[in-house]
Amino acid sequence: MHPFEATTEQIQTDPESFVSVVFSSLVSEFLVLPKGDGFIDYPVFESGYEQLKQATESFTNIEPARVLAATLQRPISIIVLRSMLGFTPPEWAYVTTQRTGLEVNQGFTRSLDRKVRMNPATPLREDGLTYQRLKALVEVACQLLAEGAPETEVHKLHRLDKADTKRGVESVQTLAGIGVPYAMLLYERFLGRPFAGHRDSVSELVGDSLESVIEDVLAKAGISYRKTKRAERVPGFDQAPDFIIPSEYNPQVVIEAKLTEDDGTARDKITRVQHLQSLSMEGQAAGGPPKYEVIACIAGRGFGVRREDMKKLLLATRGKVFTLKTMDQLVEHSLLKTFRTKSGESTIAKELD
Repeated sequence: MHPFEATTEQIQTDPESFVSVVFSSLVSEFLVLPKGDGFIDYPVFESGYEQLKQATESFTNIEPARVLAATLQRPISIIVLRSMLGFTPPEWAYVTTQRTGLEVNQGFTRSLDRKVRMNPATPLREDGLTYQRLKALVEVACQLLAEGAPETEVHKLHRLDKADTKRGVESVQTLAGIGVPYAMLLYERFLGRPFAGHRDSVSELVGDSLESVIEDVLAKAGISYRKTKRAERVPGFDQAPDFIIPSEYNPQVVIEAKLTEDDGTARDKITRVQHLQSLSMEGQAAGGPPKYEVIACIAGRGFGVRREDMKKLLLATRGKVFTLKTMDQLVEHSLLKTFRTKSGESTIAKELD
C-alpha cells in the first residue's frame, strides 16, 4: 500500500513500512544532466585554449595586451582564462575590483559569462564600459597567473595552489607542454567535483523536469491550476508553493515539487512542506477544516537517505507523497479528483511508469 492510499491513522501506526514504500519508488537521474542553453562542447572550449596558447606563444609571454586581444577576437578564451584561475564569475569580479579599484560587479561577470557561452565565436567590441571591465579582468588574471600561489599557513590552502598555477607561469608552461600528471588531474577533480559548475547552472532545468510531469498530469485531467514563479509573492503564503489548485484566490490543494540529490537539501525542502501544512492547519485551529490539502511530489536520491525525515514528510502531508513512479495516481488519490473535468491518463506519467 502506498502512503497516499492509507489513512492518517495507518501512517501514524506504522510509518516505517510507508517510508520503505516511498524509498522503493524514488528514482534518480543524477548520471544524466541537461545541457541547457549556452553549453560549451569540448571542441569549442579547445578553440579558445588554442587561441590563448597562440597569442601568448605557448604561454611564455602572458601579457595583458596579448591575452586581451585573444579574448576580444575569440571570446570563448575568457571561459578558458577563468578556468585556468579556477574562479567562478563572481570571484573573478571581486578580486578584480579589489586589485584595480574599478567596480566590476558579479552581475557583469555573470552576464559576460553567459554572453560568451551563447556566442563563443562572436568578437567583442573594443569600446565602452564592457571593454574597460574586461580589460581589468584580463589584467588581474595575468597578474595572478604570473604570481602563482604564495606561501600560506600549514592548515590553509590557497586557491592558486593547483598543478597549473602553483609556480606561476612556469607551471602553466609545463602543463601546456607535457600534459597533466593523471594523479594530479584526479586530485584536483576530487577537490572540485566533476561537472560542478555545469550542475549548478542547470539545477533549475533538472527541477523543471519534475514540474513538467505534474503540469502534464493536471492538464490531462482538465484541472485548473496556478503555477507560481521562482521567489514570487502570493497573498496568504510567506513562501509560495509550486502549484496552487484551483487558484491563489481559493487554494484547495497546494503542491510542492522538490528534486534533490543531496540529503541535507532534502531536509530543508521537507521543512518547507511542513511549514505549508502548519499554515493549512491554522484553519482547523480556529474551529474549521484545514485551509487546503498539502501534496509533496518528490524525486532524487536525496530524499531516500534519512528515514526520520521521510516520516516527517509523510505525517505533514498525511501520506500525500508522490514520486515519478506514482505520479499517474496523483489525481485519483488526492483532493485533485474533485477538480477533474477530463478523463484519461497522463502521457508523460505512462511513459515513466
